[in-house]
Amino acid sequence: MQSGSRATQSRLADRFHTWCEGLASRLPLGLGSVVAPTFLGFCLINGLSFGVDLAILTGLHGALGLPVPIAVAAAYACAFALSYVLNRTFNFQSHAPVGPQVAIYVVVVVVNYLAFILGVSTGLAAIGVHYQLSRIVAGICEAAYMYCAMRWAVFRR
Repeated sequence: MQSGSRATQSRLADRFHTWCEGLASRLPLGLGSVVAPTFLGFCLINGLSFGVDLAILTGLHGALGLPVPIAVAAAYACAFALSYVLNRTFNFQSHAPVGPQVAIYVVVVVVNYLAFILGVSTGLAAIGVHYQLSRIVAGICEAAYMYCAMRWAVFRR
């Protein structure tokens, strides 16, 4: 039963990767030669996990009344766990041992949180950039960092 589940998972991962390759090849202005299919997969997966993050945050704070810092931390942790599993399985199709990858991923996420979530957004806001714009700029930096870290550190081949 378990080998059948792995075969199905592998077929789904192959379909996802093929779909990302097809999408990348159709990008305008020659971007298909520059944008990696794994980058598109990363954007799709992390867009989904961001939506899950917001849904959990809304449930924990809005429905259950948990304090914002606790709700944000829990939602952030769940979203990054989901992102790890989906990126490992579907986007980067990694078969390396999970333990060392998770250890590297945790370090990457902690650096991400300190440098971009707290550092860049807080620093920009401190010099007068509107807090929402500073969070968007930090999010762009965060996405670039996370993709690079996942591609060349966490899921390196």
